[in-house]
Amino acid sequence: MSVDAQDEAVIWHDVENGAYGDDLATWRELAARAGGPVLDAGCGTGRVTLDLARHGNVVLGVDVEPAFVAALRERATERRLTASAEVGDLRDLRVKGEFALTVVPMQTIQLFESADERRAALMGMRRCLAPRGLVALAIVCGDLDAGADADLERPLPDVGEVDGWVYSSLPTELRTEAGRIVISRLRQVVTPDGDLTDEPSEISLAIIDADVLEAEAADAGLRPAGRREIGATDRYVGSTVVLLEAVE
Repeated sequence: MSVDAQDEAVIWHDVENGAYGDDLATWRELAARAGGPVLDAGCGTGRVTLDLARHGNVVLGVDVEPAFVAALRERATERRLTASAEVGDLRDLRVKGEFALTVVPMQTIQLFESADERRAALMGMRRCLAPRGLVALAIVCGDLDAGADADLERPLPDVGEVDGWVYSSLPTELRTEAGRIVISRLRQVVTPDGDLTDEPSEISLAIIDADVLEAEAADAGLRPAGRREIGATDRYVGSTVVLLEAVE
């Protein structure tokens, strides 16, 4: 039995992102500080949304991929959590209500192609921010850019198994290109019968730092409200979490 494209998209997202948990304590701490409800902007299949809901928060996730939103809703229902999700583009964010905290994990803000797109996303977050609310955005930090243009040093693949199908995603290259960091992966699938297929995959992140992001946020009516650091590990790069609040 083959896996359809939407199911496969969910599986790859879970394989490549689901195991990361070093940032979860930061989002929990910020949610406890800000109160709720919480908006998870770029929620994917619910890694952060479901964790925050498990810790007593009311959370709404937004993602551009309908398959991710459907998976998150199903998981929240199965686990009886106070979490839901909507399909939406962060560059034209339209959600009902006000949020005490908006979180943007996993360098999602750096996926956009331009500063104008980032500003549009920040303006949408500003519009749905409750009084004295916070926006918290994780961006890549450390020496990732300095280490680009070189092969990765024998990293371990991210691996998952679903109904006898084995999914493996191996980072193979890191390079800079036109102001962006490009991360290449080799995705391999082994069927229950032992057949192997593989295909390349790439994502790219804009090269920005916290000062640049804060300057762009000022154009959206947001001002700096502190930073948090999430340390690097032997498997994951570190992040700077940029905190923003509304300009009164």
